[in-house]
Amino acid sequence: MSNIPETGRTSRVTIRLVVIQILVFSLLLTLGGRLWYLQIRQGDEFAEAAAGNHVQRVVQPAVRGAILDARGVPLADNETRLVVSADRTELLRQPDDGEQVLTDLAELLGMEVEDVMNTVRLCDSETPPPCWNGSPYQPIPITDEATTQQALQIRERAEDFPGITAEPTAVRRYPSPYGANAAQVLGYLGPVTDEEVAASEETDSPLLRSDQIGRSGLERSYDEYLRGSSGVTEYAVDKFGRVLDESLSEEARAGSTVITSIDARVQAVVEQELENAIERARQEHDSITGRNYEADSGAAVVIENDTGRVIGMASYPAYDPNVWVGGISSSEYARLTDEDANDPLLNRAIQGQGPPGSTFKVVSATAAVNAGYDWDGNYNCSSSYSIGEQTFDNFESQAYGPIDLGRALEVSCNTVFYRIAHQEWQRDGGMNPGDNPDDWLFNTAHDFGLGEPTGIDLPDEASGRIPDRQWKQEYWEANEDAWCELAESDRDDFEAQLARENCTEGMRVRAGDMLNFSIGQGDVLVTPIQMASIYAAIANGGTLYQPTVGKAIVSPDGQHVEEIEPQVNGRIPADDGTLANLQAATESVITTGSASWRFAGWPQDEIPLHAKTGTAEGYGDQQTDSWLATFSEDYTVVMTISQAGTGSGASGPAVRNIYEALYGVGEDGSINEDAALLPQPQRDLPEIDDSGTIIPQRDEDFDPAATAAIQ
Repeated sequence: MSNIPETGRTSRVTIRLVVIQILVFSLLLTLGGRLWYLQIRQGDEFAEAAAGNHVQRVVQPAVRGAILDARGVPLADNETRLVVSADRTELLRQPDDGEQVLTDLAELLGMEVEDVMNTVRLCDSETPPPCWNGSPYQPIPITDEATTQQALQIRERAEDFPGITAEPTAVRRYPSPYGANAAQVLGYLGPVTDEEVAASEETDSPLLRSDQIGRSGLERSYDEYLRGSSGVTEYAVDKFGRVLDESLSEEARAGSTVITSIDARVQAVVEQELENAIERARQEHDSITGRNYEADSGAAVVIENDTGRVIGMASYPAYDPNVWVGGISSSEYARLTDEDANDPLLNRAIQGQGPPGSTFKVVSATAAVNAGYDWDGNYNCSSSYSIGEQTFDNFESQAYGPIDLGRALEVSCNTVFYRIAHQEWQRDGGMNPGDNPDDWLFNTAHDFGLGEPTGIDLPDEASGRIPDRQWKQEYWEANEDAWCELAESDRDDFEAQLARENCTEGMRVRAGDMLNFSIGQGDVLVTPIQMASIYAAIANGGTLYQPTVGKAIVSPDGQHVEEIEPQVNGRIPADDGTLANLQAATESVITTGSASWRFAGWPQDEIPLHAKTGTAEGYGDQQTDSWLATFSEDYTVVMTISQAGTGSGASGPAVRNIYEALYGVGEDGSINEDAALLPQPQRDLPEIDDSGTIIPQRDEDFDPAATAAIQ
């Protein structure tokens, strides 16, 4: 037991507490002094030093996923090239804003100075392409075709080329297997804009300023899958460039692969046959206009009847999609957008709109049956049909007498459909319709899916037009002021007379409007893909499928496959009996009707074909457009050529050659199964090996030139 008095023990504890308090106070005083010294006495010095520290973001671009055909053959993939890029921020630090550097670079690369200057200028409302549409803070690619020697000179003479880099980079490549470039289907890439970066920040797939994204075609539709995710590493560095800390790191993730339903071999045949048909038409004399056919553009589509999948899709004129890789040159962009180029960037298979001519009559025939007309009834196919002082002629003024609707389709008799359309117009009230007219022709056309996009997985599809009563009213409201102003003028020409009529009655559906509508003329507009969907539905029993080009998405490692299943848009408004009649009538077009002269010798018993020809009249000095819609048990093939003459005359040989390639049919009608490209639709996806690699099924012996057109 301790002998220390209680008072002594208390005083010792007090002394200890005082000492501790003094130590704590001293530490706080020292810390406060140090803070004053750093923040006040040397604050400016440290602030200046800190200003030299900043964060550098190093972006590792993701490898973009490939686009393959149905057999695994690449339609779009990547290759490593030496890419020369310019840092615009660094160039602007030069006394002349980098003009001399870019001039020297153009000389080194063997490029025009103007092209290089245009490549690095920024796009705005006053600066037309070519220009840089991406972020001004990311490297701007000038060329992806630099040689090794040029790249070495740029790197070894860095002081002469400030802001210029030359690095090996994976760039897009469109290899055109078998000569099939499929440019409008594939699309192209372009730099991302600041607005697109900002808009994507809250999405599952945010964009970086260094990204390239799809601008058209499949590259755009499936961009989110193809793009992958770029790797980003953020480094804190001082003003000398020394790394202080690695604050964030994300690994690059390659994009997925898109397998399409396109067969590159069929695609090559379709492209070649379309071009051949156009070249042939240009050699033919048009007796109506007194000059050769212009045949200025065209499109062709091949789809599977039972799925709506696109096997081949061609648009003419076309272009080489590789011109966009690494940035398009001024001269190439000017060539593609020149008025004389006739819009090669347009995919006429889904964006080209025009009157379908007599291919539309399957719609009118169905409307007639639904309105109560007997398919097997007698309808007068006279040489012409008159309404008041206006006469509507039959094609080539030929008369066939009393015929049924099937025969009317077979010989493409206009006057049969004129009479039905006129009678229906009168039943609906003529110029003064009731509140709820039946409008069998208009409504049936809408039920066939016309007047709206099919929903194909390609961007910017056109909707076409069904000029029904609503469209008439809206069109009149949009043009009333201009019509009425011209109507009040002193002019007395045809245009002024028409304006006077339209000023007061332009919102009304006239009898002549209905007659033209019934044969796919007048204000009717359709696209080739819409007509292909309709004829495929007639072939498959009535189902309208949403056309698709994408067939499956495969993850970069090949472990996950997401198949794109066919989607149904609806059914055409035809019962089984009407469908059977449509099928029989369109087969007669091949055997004895308006297309028979182009399909003589075809093995019809073994491979039944069906068709409907169309010759759409133009306005003014425009020549007639050729339409041919056909189907077999498996496929539908539609071709249209602007200003090329009749449907069977201009498009017939090319369409036949496409079927010959699909089924291996020779010119003499013999069938060689070994030569057939797709005797039946390919349902299976390409093989994926254990490493995740998709194995292409190449046809080394295939030559699309072997499908020479019938003369």
